[in-house]
Amino acid sequence: MATKGTMESGAKTHSAGKSDTTGKTGTASKMPHETARNVTEDEARFLDEYADGLSKSTLRAKWIHSIDEHEDRLGQTLATQSHEVIKKWAADRGGVPATVPGTEHGYRSGVLRIDIQGKGSKNLEQVDWNDWFKPFDARNLVFLYQEHKRDGQTSTFFRLDNPKREDA
Repeated sequence: MATKGTMESGAKTHSAGKSDTTGKTGTASKMPHETARNVTEDEARFLDEYADGLSKSTLRAKWIHSIDEHEDRLGQTLATQSHEVIKKWAADRGGVPATVPGTEHGYRSGVLRIDIQGKGSKNLEQVDWNDWFKPFDARNLVFLYQEHKRDGQTSTFFRLDNPKREDA
């Protein structure tokens, strides 16, 4: 995403007199992008457009755009679509791109995973990054991850969120 500037949550509230679930007119709830942190304008549009299909974790996460950006606190959920960030996170944990064999659909790649230190190698097929990122981008996936657990240990938690709610 090559958009300049970021929007912090709460920067602009949308209260156009929408009705709540009771039918009364009042202050509308926040737009989906307003609970996420460090989002670009493109990401804000993406979050608003796909809010119904994205997880609550994606909608609340701090968005990361470069390998120079990091968590604000231990255990924080981070989100990115940056190839550079994903590759660095995986490499730092001995991870390689992989797919789940048997989940392909014709020429379409199957379920994407990252094999951390070969722990899933019996059930995963390693692929190169280019073959991994083609479906990642085509499906508009979001990489959710942690840098550290709350106790300070390096985290290997990651999840792919798909706005169209197919298995990533």
